[in-house]
Amino acid sequence: MNSQFTKIVRILLGVILIVFGLNKFHPFIPLPQPPEAAANFLNSLADTGYILTVVAIFEVFIGFMLLIKKWVPFVILLLAPISLNILLFHMFLDIPAIATAIVVVALNAMLIYKYRQNYSALFT
Repeated sequence: MNSQFTKIVRILLGVILIVFGLNKFHPFIPLPQPPEAAANFLNSLADTGYILTVVAIFEVFIGFMLLIKKWVPFVILLLAPISLNILLFHMFLDIPAIATAIVVVALNAMLIYKYRQNYSALFT
C-alpha cells in the first residue's frame, strides 16, 4: 500500500476530487454546456438546494483525506457510490464528457483493490 504507484494514484485522485469539488462552489474551470437531458437533470439537482453542495463537500473532504493519507480505506469506500454515479451520469446523459469519470472510477477501483485486505472483516 505504500508503493510509489499507490501513492501516485492516491494523490492524483485526491487532486482531481478537490479541483472538481471546489469548482462546484466557485466555478474556475469552464465546463462545456451539457446536452439538454443532462442539463435538465443537473438543474433538478441544483433546485433541491443541497444535493450538489453535499456532493461537493464529500468530494473535497475525500480528496483532502487522500492527500494527507488519513482514513484512506474508509474514504475510498465512501467515494465508490459517488464515482459510480458520476460514471453512470456520463454514460446515460453526457457521453462526450465521460473521460474524467472513467479516470475517477479507475483510480478508485485501483485503490480499493490495493486496500482490499482492510475489508476482509466485512466479509467474514
